[in-house]
Amino acid sequence: MGAGNQLEQLTLHTGAFHWRPGIMPAIYKAGQGYWVRLMSAYAMGALVALGLVWLWKEFDGVTMFGLEPTYVRVAFMLIAALFFGFFGWYLLGVHRGTVEFLVATEGEMRKVNWSSRREVEAATRVVILLTLFTAVYCWAFDIVFASIFRWMSVLRA
Repeated sequence: MGAGNQLEQLTLHTGAFHWRPGIMPAIYKAGQGYWVRLMSAYAMGALVALGLVWLWKEFDGVTMFGLEPTYVRVAFMLIAALFFGFFGWYLLGVHRGTVEFLVATEGEMRKVNWSSRREVEAATRVVILLTLFTAVYCWAFDIVFASIFRWMSVLRA
């Protein structure tokens, strides 16, 4: 029996990835969906950071095993950061369903017909002008109705 066959026998096949004892699972479709995975990782990192800030405030004054509250806070933050770090790595790098979705998303984004700079500037001008027109229109009606209600003594000056 060669070394390759022994390695194949040690490989555990699960639904998501091939796990070899002592070796981390390989990134699924490593060369695909780079930007979508990267931006998803940034977003997940921001959510985890906000959660850690919340956790820091929640564990204010908590003592365990005779430790100071600061040590308890840091311990729980490290545990949470490691857990969500590995969870994010699993979702964005190893889990087949998520990775397939992210790769397909990047493929669809490449097919989108993006507007030119001139079109975006023209649309922005239209939105700004309509917003200003609506604001002036509402202001004018407010002035008119306020004057009418003052004349009727419904409002005081």
